[in-house]
Amino acid sequence: MKILLSWIIPILLFTAGLAAAVGSGVVLDGAVKNWCTAGGVALSLLTGLLLGRREPVTSFLSARPVLWFLFFFNTAAAFAAASLVSGARGVGTAVGMGVVAAGAYLGLQRDRTPRRAVRGRRHASGQSQHAIKSVD
Repeated sequence: MKILLSWIIPILLFTAGLAAAVGSGVVLDGAVKNWCTAGGVALSLLTGLLLGRREPVTSFLSARPVLWFLFFFNTAAAFAAASLVSGARGVGTAVGMGVVAAGAYLGLQRDRTPRRAVRGRRHASGQSQHAIKSVD
């Protein structure tokens, strides 16, 4: 029950933040609308970051097929926004999608770097422990 609540409460807060950010313009006007939108954005960003650091989400987002999808989809969306949406809104959308695509690309490059396999610890003499044990 405790684990279930630790997932449900942040998801509900994230959803409420998105609803406040998107839907406040329909219900409210003036400065109250702006404050409600900013608060909803802040709440959804904070809970989204907290949810994104949990294990099932982290392993899903770091999988290579997901990173390839994020890279290609956001690159295509950035080009489409830059060419189809005019003005500052198109530029902002293209930049935002480009940042996500660049992050996915960096995630793909991080997985590509070879890691050294450590077979055995080295002794002070430079020989591995396996070689030292076989001499004894």
